[in-house]
Amino acid sequence: MRKRTLKREDLLTDGFGRDLHRRMFDAVWRWAGRYRTSERNLGWEVQRLTEGVHNAFADASAWLHYDTYPLPEVAVRLHHQLVRIHPWPNGNGRHARLMADVLATTRGGRDLTWGARLDLVTPGTARQHYINAIRAADDGDLTPLLAFAQS
Repeated sequence: MRKRTLKREDLLTDGFGRDLHRRMFDAVWRWAGRYRTSERNLGWEVQRLTEGVHNAFADASAWLHYDTYPLPEVAVRLHHQLVRIHPWPNGNGRHARLMADVLATTRGGRDLTWGARLDLVTPGTARQHYINAIRAADDGDLTPLLAFAQS
């Protein structure tokens, strides 16, 4: 991302999150940057998406302000909350990982690799590892997702 973008004051807001999704996917999907309007088998109810995303960014801001968690953990927790809310019809994981990367980068943290050192040749191995880590985080154990994000 451009330095000018990374210096924006609104990086941890719903507006930036929508703008980022739109910029990531506007050449792919007509609806890029707009929250889903139908229920899915995962994620929050449609009428609560805006609330959920707003709260995820507010939590991350508070965790940073009060130094609640180390920076990589704040970024991964934000990622997990966004994935759990599942605001978009598609692109949720990619968007959440990039939001976590933006957060870590703008605060001077190490790059998150999101499993880049795993065997990506074997079909499905890295993705399944990622999904298993998210499921563990859903159950309250963030350790596998933190390890995956930094591996």
